[in-house]
Amino acid sequence: MKLAGVIGWPVAQSLSPSLHGHWLKEHGIDGLFAALAVRPEDFTRTVGGLGLAGFRGLSVTVPHKEAAFALCARRDGFAERAGAVNQLVFREDGSIEGLNTDVVGLVASLREAGVDVTGRPAVLLGAGGAARAARVALEEMGAGEVCQLNRTEGRAGAQSLDYWAGAARDAALVVNATSAGMKGAPSLTLDLAALPKHAVVCDIVYNPLETPLLKQARALGLATVDGLGMLMHQAVPAFDAFFGVRPQVTRALRHVLEEALAHG
Repeated sequence: MKLAGVIGWPVAQSLSPSLHGHWLKEHGIDGLFAALAVRPEDFTRTVGGLGLAGFRGLSVTVPHKEAAFALCARRDGFAERAGAVNQLVFREDGSIEGLNTDVVGLVASLREAGVDVTGRPAVLLGAGGAARAARVALEEMGAGEVCQLNRTEGRAGAQSLDYWAGAARDAALVVNATSAGMKGAPSLTLDLAALPKHAVVCDIVYNPLETPLLKQARALGLATVDGLGMLMHQAVPAFDAFFGVRPQVTRALRHVLEEALAHG
């Protein structure tokens, strides 16, 4: 049996087991994708043990993406640029390769939704591993000035959320790359009325599917992009690396994940 999993703290909210489980069944692969709740202080030791136990790799979620970066003997270009890793691949020689598929996942999700930020200003919320990847994604899409805001000023060069009103005034896109609004976590308190009417609001949180931020945006008539698109698209290269098949993102897959959220 081919083994892989998602590692985070917490991890119960993750849809990755449902996502990869759908593809395993679809392609008739004898495999298992497990959810593994691991405290930050146990992360390095646990990853080493799972590699020795025969796991082919791990998807990495909050709060481990920057710690995962430090474990890798090799990293892809996006991981190097972001300074964060969201996929660990265990190679046959015992080494660990780090990938950042969050970048391609966010780009694919935004493009699928028809979002074009070429030369236009954007606001990025957050300064952790996911935000680092989101910034690279915005660069890949040719965004103009990117104003990065965070609850803690100075981290990764981010400014305080106190600058929101000024940053929002001309923004074509807002990306929430924090865990705020995730099930069980408080949401950001931002007045989206400061945004122009053509702005798009994207939240990479997918549980719940309609976060408080997206709910406020829709009430104001703003276009929104939820976190499922990024989740599905970032998992494609991971599944290929773990299980040797390049899967497809389909409506059927989205339906499976929406059902999992509805019954979770």
